Amino acid sequence: MPSFDIVSEVDKQEVKNAVEQANKEVSTRFDFKGTDARVEQADYVLTVYADNEFQLDQAQEVLNNKLIKRTVDIKCLEIGKVEKITGNKVKRSVTVKTGVEIELAKKIVKEIKDSKLKVQASIQGETVRVTGAKRDLLQDAIALVRKQIADFPLQFQNFRD
Repeated sequence: MPSFDIVSEVDKQEVKNAVEQANKEVSTRFDFKGTDARVEQADYVLTVYADNEFQLDQAQEVLNNKLIKRTVDIKCLEIGKVEKITGNKVKRSVTVKTGVEIELAKKIVKEIKDSKLKVQASIQGETVRVTGAKRDLLQDAIALVRKQIADFPLQFQNFRD
């Protein structure tokens, strides 16, 4: 039976490259001269540091631009609140979300069932597997999910006949 998986993945190496490029640009920009502005990465958690909130927003914008250029969808970023460190220095944590969350997976399954397409959707960990009798039905299901879920980056992988 033909099937495919709906996943949400981010290339960790591309995120690392974007962080390195953002740090390089921040270190050479005139408006960041003599400041402690930087971006640090620990797995899928990025921490943006700066001397004040304005510079923090500017560093965040540089990071977002670099992520976009590296084809990382910034809709998967969960931007945290601004935290004070010492004196005027501030930081913000940014989490890169991977995997389809349970609520979103349930929403995808519900949308597919409500569409009356002759396909079955099941949640398998952080992926949603869709199976059907014909390839055309699966392509219709992909089009439906793309149209319904536009606020979160999804990929359709493992398409098998």
